[in-house]
Amino acid sequence: MRPHSSQFPSRPKVSTMPRQKTEAAAYLDLYKVVNERKRLEQELAALEQRRDRILQRLETLAVQAQELEAAAHQLRTAPPPPSRPISAPSVPSAPSSPAEDSYQTLYLEY
Repeated sequence: MRPHSSQFPSRPKVSTMPRQKTEAAAYLDLYKVVNERKRLEQELAALEQRRDRILQRLETLAVQAQELEAAAHQLRTAPPPPSRPISAPSVPSAPSSPAEDSYQTLYLEY
């Protein structure tokens, strides 16, 4: 996730030395304004795309909620399934002698 930007409007960068009133200074200010406008337009477009994705997801969740609610209602009104009798669990039989064990012994020499 991207770090959250400040909620306050962005302020122009302040220089400690004031610029002289020249044509170049005016064009520099114009350049800054145009760049900030482009950046804000791109940010607005990204926010609109995000808003559209969120709205689509909300619609999907609403449809899923309706389907699940209908399924729950159907299960609530359906008769319960017949219960099966409980049977005792089967216990595997233990080998009667150690000779019948299926273990194989392996010897390692160091």
